[in-house]
Amino acid sequence: MTNWQKVTPTMTNKTLDYYLSLHYTIELTPDEDGVWFASIPLLKGCITQGDSREDALVMLDEAKELWLETALAEGIQIPEPVGVLS
Repeated sequence: MTNWQKVTPTMTNKTLDYYLSLHYTIELTPDEDGVWFASIPLLKGCITQGDSREDALVMLDEAKELWLETALAEGIQIPEPVGVLS
C-alpha cells in the first residue's frame, strides 16, 4: 500500500490523538534571511516556516495536526514512525 492509497474506516481504528502522540522525525532548516523551515518528511507535504526556530516548531505542530485530520477524513493511509518509541 502506498502513502496515498485510500483506506476504508474498517481498516483502521486509530484516532487523531493516537497519531498526534507518535514521535515523528522533524527537519529544521534555517534560511540566510533568518526564516526557519520545518517539515515532517514521513508526512509528505507537511512543511511550514516561521520567523524563529520556536515559531517554526509551533507552526509545524499545527501543520501536522491539519495534515493528519485531512488524511483521516480522506481515508489516506498515514505512515507511522518505525523504530521510535512513542
